[in-house]
Amino acid sequence: MSESASSHFFGNQLLIAMPALADPDFARSVTYICQHDKEGAMGISVSREAQFRLVEVLDQMKIQTALPSVAAQPVFLGGPVESGRGFVLHEAGDSSWFSTVRLNSGLCLTTSRDVLEAIAEGKGPRRYLVALGYAGWGEGQLEQEVLQNSWLNAPLDPDLLFSVPISQRWQRATDLVGVKWQNLSAYAGHA
Repeated sequence: MSESASSHFFGNQLLIAMPALADPDFARSVTYICQHDKEGAMGISVSREAQFRLVEVLDQMKIQTALPSVAAQPVFLGGPVESGRGFVLHEAGDSSWFSTVRLNSGLCLTTSRDVLEAIAEGKGPRRYLVALGYAGWGEGQLEQEVLQNSWLNAPLDPDLLFSVPISQRWQRATDLVGVKWQNLSAYAGHA
């Protein structure tokens, strides 16, 4: 994923699922698009929680933490692709980890164990979220889904990713583009 690749199309934006999108992986979801270019798109859903907390992931990886704030962090269902693989979406900082990609938005995506070890010790990024899996689209697929009225795009708001309560993210994302979700149609029309 190159810096220039993530500046095309919907990269570094939020995708908001339209009300008619019935796919259980994406219904009423918000997805941060990390990369989108002519070959396809990759994003992390930031609005669906797993049924377990970060402490359980850390325990499984044999990483100890004594920090209650870390242990209680939710784990997100980042998408249906590679659902057993972990991704840490975080603010860029002074530290760098083994497998980090810097995104044009000022955020980073890290997939290496060392970032989780740093988080467990209280030395990780200030704001982060941990997700299992990602959302992926093939060449032209996301553009087609947008034309079919499945998605609405919005500018990135890091506070939405890291501070807004999960249950409010979909509605707050629609607010970013000045749309009230009650007014969104389930049908698309093209002149």
